[in-house]
Amino acid sequence: MIKLCSCCLLPSSKPDLYFDEEGVCSACTAYFARPNIDWDKRRAELLKILESYRRSDGYWDCLVGVSGGKDSTYQVITMLELGMNPLCVTATTCDESELGRKNIENLKNLGVDHIQVSPNPLVRRKLNKLGLTEVGDISWAEHVGIFTTPFKVASRYGVGLIIYGENSQNEYGGPDSAAKSNVIDRRWMEEFGGLLGLRVSDLSETYGIPRRNLVPYQYPSLNELSESRVSAIFLGQFLPWDGLENSKIAADSGFLTYSDDVEGSIGNFENLDNHQMGIHDYFKYLKFGFGRATDIASLHIRRGRMTRDEGLRLVRERDGRFPWSYLGKTLEQILKPLEMSVDDFIAVCDRFTNRELFASDLGGNLIKDENGNLQKRKDWLA
Repeated sequence: MIKLCSCCLLPSSKPDLYFDEEGVCSACTAYFARPNIDWDKRRAELLKILESYRRSDGYWDCLVGVSGGKDSTYQVITMLELGMNPLCVTATTCDESELGRKNIENLKNLGVDHIQVSPNPLVRRKLNKLGLTEVGDISWAEHVGIFTTPFKVASRYGVGLIIYGENSQNEYGGPDSAAKSNVIDRRWMEEFGGLLGLRVSDLSETYGIPRRNLVPYQYPSLNELSESRVSAIFLGQFLPWDGLENSKIAADSGFLTYSDDVEGSIGNFENLDNHQMGIHDYFKYLKFGFGRATDIASLHIRRGRMTRDEGLRLVRERDGRFPWSYLGKTLEQILKPLEMSVDDFIAVCDRFTNRELFASDLGGNLIKDENGNLQKRKDWLA
């Protein structure tokens, strides 16, 4: 039996999500504890940390990993407002959208130095296909690079502090110790950084990809981190974090959004840079029975911007739709670099679909409508 949080819409099928005796999930519990947090004290702690890394020689004070999205734009704006001299680093996304490129250019024009690291595209295509077929995540390589690239660049250029955005374990629910962490270390990266049980070493040992092609995806060793003295913090642990408010602040500085809501979501202000994100979110739905619409609706419900009933209606309407297109590209176009057909893709989808969450017929075949959308089992409790 799958139950939903009595406050928001996150389901009990979500990994590392915990419910109290009243059926309230850990993500809601963390959010409703915010009024008890002394944010002035936390801001003072942030300013103290920034001051300890501030350089007097005109060199970069910190490094911000940037995608050009709402949150990384907000992070850069915040660092500039606090008088820091950030080096911005982009780990190149896959199948970049036109809007995503414009937002990167806009971010650079805020007045920052910028480095873009682009891994070997031929290897990246292999990794995207392996991620999809082996662990059900077409974005596996990208999400690994989001954490490895800033650490490598910071170490290489002698920048001591990396600024990340929100702690996903706090914002979306996770183990209490991880949710309350304000730092990112190797343990956090390996547990919550998107490896999904597929280690970088496996790529050579099991799949025959030469190690020389895997440098961008290798996590720094403990010795490397210690010797380079690179630290990383979550900005969202020091300042109240709100994705919608971040998007408004970013928009005031030129950040662009789509005119319509993004497929499978509620809103037009995130996941705008990469045509593969529709597939990534769809596989989360196949594995755990919820997608991006549930995440966004739950954030709005906690903040009082949407009732639970309104959110439930939108989630039922938008979550888990088969990803025939995303941001103006068809599924066939998105799969072409992976040398996969739609039929190949559907076979992978079926293999990763959690049969405990979705209905099957008497022959064991998944029940789908004419558009390929799955039907949930009847033991979901709203």
